[in-house]
Amino acid sequence: MTGFKRVEELIGYGFSDEKLLKKAFTHTSYANEHSADGHRDSNQMLEFLGDSVLGLVVSTYLYENFPAMTEGMLSRFRSRIVCEETLGEVAREFDLGGFILFGHGEASGGGSGKVSVLADCVEALIAAVYLDSDFATVSRIVLDNFGFRQRIELAAGDYSKGDNKSELQEYYRDPSVSISYEIISRSGPDHDPVFEAEIRVEEQGQLLFKERGVGRSKKAAEQAAAGKVLELLRN
Repeated sequence: MTGFKRVEELIGYGFSDEKLLKKAFTHTSYANEHSADGHRDSNQMLEFLGDSVLGLVVSTYLYENFPAMTEGMLSRFRSRIVCEETLGEVAREFDLGGFILFGHGEASGGGSGKVSVLADCVEALIAAVYLDSDFATVSRIVLDNFGFRQRIELAAGDYSKGDNKSELQEYYRDPSVSISYEIISRSGPDHDPVFEAEIRVEEQGQLLFKERGVGRSKKAAEQAAAGKVLELLRN
């Protein structure tokens, strides 16, 4: 296990069960050549679990930090963050490909450079940390050590450039359609308020949509409400 000590140093976590760490880096090709039950002894099952753990960590962070986004917006945002490309970037940043155990054929075929293989390894490693510790610990590793917090915040800057209110106004060019907003509630402490806005879309007095959205500012709440109407229009 000496070689994997470097992995622990790189990711900032020391395993109690070092067998979990080795398993996270065991490709199916290696397991098939060196173990009795290749499927169970490879990192495939850990990868399966790690995919869900990563999704929950990121979903929890988005839920807690982006209350102005609708469910649809959060789902799309999460998909941008939790993807094979991002996981491949994480693996390359830590040079994890050099630690993966491959069978002879996969090793000679350049397996350590395949994005899919690297992504699977990161998911398996996340599952291994989770099984070796707890959800709070794996959340810290994912968000801070693997840099997902920074990735989310950077992506949010680009994501927030969309203007739901303008897009909705552009959609309804007909002057017979009116769009109005009203702040219906304010909660939370003065230093961290949460506003709730209601949007009404009417055509010649007939109500087409009435939705609500929340945000850290009045503008954000209105944008969230407009986003809900756009979601309904798109579906």
